[in-house]
Parts: sequence; structure tokens; C-alpha cells
Amino acid sequence: MKLRAGAAGVCALTLTALWTGVVMADGSGDPAAVKNQDGKYYDKQGNPTYSIKADGTVDWYTYSGFIRYSSECLRCHGPDGLGSSYAPALVDSLKTLSYSDFLGVVAGGKKAVNTAQDLVMPSFGTDKNVMCVADDIYVYLRARSNGAIGRGRPDKHEAIPAAAKKWQDTCFGP
Repeated sequence: MKLRAGAAGVCALTLTALWTGVVMADGSGDPAAVKNQDGKYYDKQGNPTYSIKADGTVDWYTYSGFIRYSSECLRCHGPDGLGSSYAPALVDSLKTLSYSDFLGVVAGGKKAVNTAQDLVMPSFGTDKNVMCVADDIYVYLRARSNGAIGRGRPDKHEAIPAAAKKWQDTCFGP
């Protein structure tokens, strides 16, 4: 898969279509999982979301999102999405940021300049270590933002679904 830097809007729409395979829109914004497609959960709007069993077992994508966030995002956005002196708390950002806007910022970057500070997030649109797992990171941060999971590595998780394994092999390559 080829991704072009600077094409955040197109990239976000393309990634949304590729990764979700679902287009639903009733405007509810409910984070509850209403659909399970090959081990990936979706809300009423068709956005990827988390699933947590009564015993605390998280779905694969939430677990993978924790691992990927910790390796790619933590150095700027702090542990568990709580922010740092360098970058904002993503657990707060996801309270108002839509899925497509999240993908757009990740793919295209963001710059906010004012008299007090100059904040710049680089584009990750061509970085497979981020873009191949952007949904996983979103799902993890969404669960953290909604208070569905606490800090740290989830204790229990579902096994990797065949569809996720296939996607990783396709996106990352052999």
C-alpha cells in the first residue's frame, strides 16, 4: 500500500474504507460495539471500537493498540495517552475528535502556532509502523478516553483474528 504525505484527507478516507469495510451512520456516537466483523468491533456509526468482556478480556485491537501506542506514540503523548509537556493528552482529544479526523491528523500531521507555543505533530502518512495499525491505536485510545480500561497493559486479550493477521501481512509485507 502506498500512502502519500500531504494527502491526509484522501488518505483518511481511503484508510477508513480499507480498514472498516463498513459504512453506517445514524449519528448516535455510541461507543458500544454493535457489530463484530472477523474479530473487529464497530459502533453504530461504523467506526472501530473496543469490546471488553465481563472478566476484563479486551479484544485483539485494543490490546494491539496499547502495544503500538507504546512503541510509536508514547514518546510524545506520554504513557497511556495522558499527555506530556511535549504533546497533548490523547485521552482528552478523543472525547471530541472523530475517527476520520483522528486518521487525518495521524496521516497528515498538524501544526498549531500561537504566541505562547509552537506545536507540531509530524505526518505519519508514509510510516507503515503507524498507518498499518492506526485503527488499533484509535481503538485503544478510545477505550482509554471512555474510561473503559485503565492504565497499563491489559491483563487479558483475545487471540489475533485471522483477518488481523492477514491485514498485517499485507500492509507490512513479507
